[in-house]
Amino acid sequence: MPKIKTHSSAKKRFKVTGSGKIKRPRANHNHRFDGKSKRSKAVNGEWGMVDSANLPRVKMMLAL
Repeated sequence: MPKIKTHSSAKKRFKVTGSGKIKRPRANHNHRFDGKSKRSKAVNGEWGMVDSANLPRVKMMLAL
């Protein structure tokens, strides 16, 4: 059986924490900041955790 390759775009978008959880960047933090509040820009600049419903798919892409 061949090794499973890591999805190239997934390895750039997700990071695995020390405890094994997977972090993801939040949406709406790339452009058009003039219409967004300071609070929303600050919150969307942080990292979030991958939801449990999407976790198996992301793990498969990262070959974990």
